[in-house]
Amino acid sequence: MREHKILITGTMGAGKTTAIAAVSEVPPVCTDVANTDASVAKATTTVGFDYGLLTLDNGDRLRLFGTPGQARFDFLWTILAKNALGLLVLVDNSRPDPLADLQAYVDGFADQLRALPCVVGVGRLGTHPFPSLDDYAAHLGEQGLAVPLLEVDVRRRDDVLLLLDALLAQVEADMVDAHE
Repeated sequence: MREHKILITGTMGAGKTTAIAAVSEVPPVCTDVANTDASVAKATTTVGFDYGLLTLDNGDRLRLFGTPGQARFDFLWTILAKNALGLLVLVDNSRPDPLADLQAYVDGFADQLRALPCVVGVGRLGTHPFPSLDDYAAHLGEQGLAVPLLEVDVRRRDDVLLLLDALLAQVEADMVDAHE
């Protein structure tokens, strides 16, 4: 059995805690406190990290770490990214400028994105269809990034598992490429 660390990041309210809770086989560890940011209609926010655990069919374990979403806690992003196998970025399409939100994480994880596989999950596309997944792909492509982009409802276990599968497929492809 091997253990792997997966980092889940995104803005406050994007669904990091909810995504971890949807797939974790243990009660998630959360460091939520009362939200004092009046610009976001959310009762609590993560100030340290969230943690969950998922055992794969082959016995390997994924240790899921969710970052705080507020930029004032960005110093934790680098700390939490240490030894990560991959990065999931969650974007809330109902926010005023979700492409700028994504850019904040592309910039904040620029060093890690050079080496880590990454998947972007976009939530609330059903109620807020713009920008589209094509818009996200174009935005990332302008920066030389080609990462899987998937619509996600972080409350649904199958949706979160699909994000993780897409991430693990990249990891496996990288392993094959390294051995050739």
